Amino acid sequence: MSDTHDSHAGAPDPRAEWRHWHERREAAVASSYGPLSLTGTHWLADFPDGRLPDLPGEWREDGDEVVLTADAGDGIAVDGAPFSGTVRLAADHGPIHESRVESAGRRIVVMRREGLWAVRDFDPGSAARRAFRGIEATPYDPRWVVPGVYRPYEEALSVRVENADGKERGLGLSGEVVFELDGRVHALKAAVEADGSLWAVFADATSGRSTFRFRFLRPAAPAEDGSVTVDLNRALLPPCAFVDHFICPFPPPGNTLDLAVEAGERRVLTA
Repeated sequence: MSDTHDSHAGAPDPRAEWRHWHERREAAVASSYGPLSLTGTHWLADFPDGRLPDLPGEWREDGDEVVLTADAGDGIAVDGAPFSGTVRLAADHGPIHESRVESAGRRIVVMRREGLWAVRDFDPGSAARRAFRGIEATPYDPRWVVPGVYRPYEEALSVRVENADGKERGLGLSGEVVFELDGRVHALKAAVEADGSLWAVFADATSGRSTFRFRFLRPAAPAEDGSVTVDLNRALLPPCAFVDHFICPFPPPGNTLDLAVEAGERRVLTA
């Protein structure tokens, strides 16, 4: 019998399920093109000559596309084939390893935020990936799993929040996740992901002390009546906890819980 099931009742063992989740999470972070491999986010507006740090080719924005110009000596591949000439690129939306542009095993990802273009460099040989030793996380505790309800706003809204790179950007919010913990009601403003799941950025009394300065929570899609399970054992470190090149949003107003969430991922372990 799998250790994800209770041998007495035949029900799933939440502790074993959490351990497997944690192991999968560490494996994903440490993968070739996981967050540890990001070595740079280059905003094209900052490089009017089209030359990006440590990246071959010439990169320029042109309206709704990015124009890449390269010659054979640049060692760039586009769509899996050696490339020279000029190609117009839209933003990449799939997995990192499926980005259109590659150079010597590095994946070069085109992205757009609030009308601004950037190019990201994912290098499997990054120093951060070599130094990674795991994610420190608090073992599963059932007290951090509580029922909640998702209450959507009549209309989605956008609030300006500071990002990890020091700039202020819009954060889209769709509703609130309301739950009770230790006899008190709490609410987290959240967004709805493409698959229907929820995403909230939050801080608490441990943030910046025994845990990273903020974390993410990703509850599964709510049921038809709005009910949702809030499992703080699965609080996640944001990508910017692993490398500084991510531009994660800070928690919006109201998403700092006035309690210590001694659960979930706490910090990155390095050599």
